[in-house]
Amino acid sequence: MSEYQVIFSAYGLVLTISYSGMKIKGLVFASDGGMLLDQNFILTVHEVLQRPLFEHAVVMAGEGGLNRRVRWVHILEVLEFDQLIHGEELILTTGINLHTNPAVAVEFVEHLVKKNVSCLCIELGYYFADIPQELIEAANGLHFPLIVFNRSTRFVDITQDLHVLLINRHYKLLQDLESISRKFHRLTLTSQGIPSVLKLLHSSTKAQIIYQSLDGPATLIPVIPEKERKGMLDFLSSCLQSAAEQLANGTPQQWVYQDRTMIAQSVGSLGKTWAYVVLVLDPPQQPQEYDYLILDSACLSIAQDLLRKRYMDERKLYTENLWVDDLVHMRIKDEEQIQSIMGSDFKKANESNYHVCLVEFENVEERSESIDSDHESMGIHLSLVLRSVYQQHGFHPLITIKNNRLIIIAIDSLPKSPAKKRLLQVFEAFFHMKDENLERAVKIIGIGKPYKGLIQAHSSYQEAIQAIMLYPAFHKKILLFEELGVFQLLFHIENQNSLHAYVRNYLGPLIEHDAAKGSELLRTLDVYLDNDSSKQATAHKLFIVRQTLYYRLEKIAELLGPDYMAPENKLAIQVALRAYQLLYPEKTSE
Repeated sequence: MSEYQVIFSAYGLVLTISYSGMKIKGLVFASDGGMLLDQNFILTVHEVLQRPLFEHAVVMAGEGGLNRRVRWVHILEVLEFDQLIHGEELILTTGINLHTNPAVAVEFVEHLVKKNVSCLCIELGYYFADIPQELIEAANGLHFPLIVFNRSTRFVDITQDLHVLLINRHYKLLQDLESISRKFHRLTLTSQGIPSVLKLLHSSTKAQIIYQSLDGPATLIPVIPEKERKGMLDFLSSCLQSAAEQLANGTPQQWVYQDRTMIAQSVGSLGKTWAYVVLVLDPPQQPQEYDYLILDSACLSIAQDLLRKRYMDERKLYTENLWVDDLVHMRIKDEEQIQSIMGSDFKKANESNYHVCLVEFENVEERSESIDSDHESMGIHLSLVLRSVYQQHGFHPLITIKNNRLIIIAIDSLPKSPAKKRLLQVFEAFFHMKDENLERAVKIIGIGKPYKGLIQAHSSYQEAIQAIMLYPAFHKKILLFEELGVFQLLFHIENQNSLHAYVRNYLGPLIEHDAAKGSELLRTLDVYLDNDSSKQATAHKLFIVRQTLYYRLEKIAELLGPDYMAPENKLAIQVALRAYQLLYPEKTSE
């Protein structure tokens, strides 16, 4: 939805534009100070002279520069103007500071040329009776149009006339751009979406179009001879490689190839680049803001088309990978069953190391604003994002969804590179995608130990579940089973009564004292042992003074016995503390 608002005043006009979520407010200048106009909407000095208000104007010098572009109009009566103009302005002046000294006037014109001003219009009258010959010669030498009004002229009328003309042309440009953007969107809904978008982009810009997919050959519209094609693509490949980072960040890039200007933009989503679209402009055509805007619109439409197709592919993969749930729950009993499902992919996958990762996301009913209407839709959305990130870091993921959890068998494709580091990089990249919905959706991630042989996936899956169970104790979003220390042993003790008895035997007096007195002796002991019995570090971690810590340690020794720090007792107490965390994770935290 576009919004156009023009506010006129005696001194100029203000334009507020909202186009595709982009808002520009103030005088209508681009980042370089110029209006957003393409070649068809450019206003030149020659065109300005055809306006009725210039009927009696005379070009005194610089006729060779009548093709200079005019982007705005400015009234200038001062000699110091570096901060007042942006370039390509038509300057109106009475010459109040120029008439006394021809040398000053010449210097003024030279400075205007350096600032890329379009032309200088002088009203003859009280200050200027005629134009000095030195000024005419300077303007001719610089091909800088010097225009004279021989009669009194209302500068405000000229300003308003040309500004309205510029605004109307800009308004037409945005209307055309919006119309083309809608056509782009409609074309992506057809079977030949991307080729149709590229053809429309070509017809709208008259430029050579190159579509370079990262997983396929380049498409050129129109087709060009093979020799010319090869040279152009070789040059482009080198440029894309050197500018990959800037393009991935959404910054268009510009290069010159055999006097032709290339502008390129990436196509992608979910933190991954899928393709590049390039405009190749023939000389003397130079890239205008219109070219960048229409290129951006085409890339956005293509990205939406690719994302839609990838979402459909992901849903298909989800259907095909339902067997992963059977595998991790031991409903598949032997490798022959797995091989019959995976086919030719089985041998390599079965001989590779893998981790089972569990990604737990929020229940739909727990959220006031859900990304999708059910667990499956939410899971497929996360699956689509994570699959891309896993592949970027050297893993082949087999993904399925169970309730509000993604089950991912991450098969390692790079055995010579440390898998643990890359797994952490996967989720680091995921959380740095700047998508608040995704970040809020994911609650906990549990990662099992590495295994080889897919039939053992159940073991890694159980470890991932056990890692997630300890979230209340650790309050870490990512938990690796291999980093859980003695918990790995405690999880295998099936008799919970034995664990309860063990905890009571070594920690019972502290638990009872804390319950009766509201003290924190158990936590104090845990922090004290975790910090290698350092009193300074323990007091700092607990935010208490040394005297308070000394009192607590004396009370602990009184309740557990003076020899509680003897090596055997200390080890037994540390195990008991971990068992207590396992049994009562909600009561403990790090």
